[in-house]
Amino acid sequence: MHKQEKTSSTDWFQELIQIIAQLRGENGCPWDRKQTHQSLRRYMIEETAEFLEALDAEDSPAMADELGDVLLQIVLHAQIATEEGRFTAQDIARGICEKMIRRHPHVFASSEVDTAEQVVQQWEQIKQQERQDLADDARSKGILDGVPTHLPALHRAYKIQKKAACVGFDWPDIAGVIAKVYEELDEVQEAMAQRDPKGITEELGDLLFAVTNLGRFLGQFPEESLHAAIVKFERRFALVEQAVARQNKRMEDCSIDELDAHWQAAKAPQ
Repeated sequence: MHKQEKTSSTDWFQELIQIIAQLRGENGCPWDRKQTHQSLRRYMIEETAEFLEALDAEDSPAMADELGDVLLQIVLHAQIATEEGRFTAQDIARGICEKMIRRHPHVFASSEVDTAEQVVQQWEQIKQQERQDLADDARSKGILDGVPTHLPALHRAYKIQKKAACVGFDWPDIAGVIAKVYEELDEVQEAMAQRDPKGITEELGDLLFAVTNLGRFLGQFPEESLHAAIVKFERRFALVEQAVARQNKRMEDCSIDELDAHWQAAKAPQ
């Protein structure tokens, strides 16, 4: 039976590890006992998304609660791995401690950097060296290795572009980036004129990649920029719906001119 007196000095992380071990134990919870790394995949994504929603709302209690749910997923994965003899929660904690010390030589060793940009460049160089050290053979792994394929596409494009830029593969200035955006837009229009579905898909992807690069040059994270744009669209669309409802009409019964008039009103400063 899991029993422990709770005090202000309780090691709550260790407490959580013990709770999960008990839930996964012989007389534990049937749901927890049947979970696997694969069955838990979607929960990690969902809990992370719920934390980001609390972050956007600047809701501190909700942030703490959702971070607890994320931590729960981490400890669940650690317990499953412990049962399989693969690694433990302590291995996870030790590994990230060692990594943070290794990747911050300007804090924990003699390396000197002066700016945040130099820190990022040094970080990428250290990561690249780590990948080479871990290679199974003498061949070094590629610069772009290590960017998770399951990231949202805009996020992944941004990280890949940053990695390439860290080794000098980049536009010299933003003028070239802007020109590239217009070039890709022209190529989308050309594919449309040719009624080429495959070409449209390819050129649209190139356009999005170029726009992501523009965001990077402007110091903007495109995933967050698009998220903000979606939230803004949702808010304005809701105002349009409300305006139409006040006229006792349905959206589908309004002309595009009526809807646009409501849209322009929704865009006005509130």
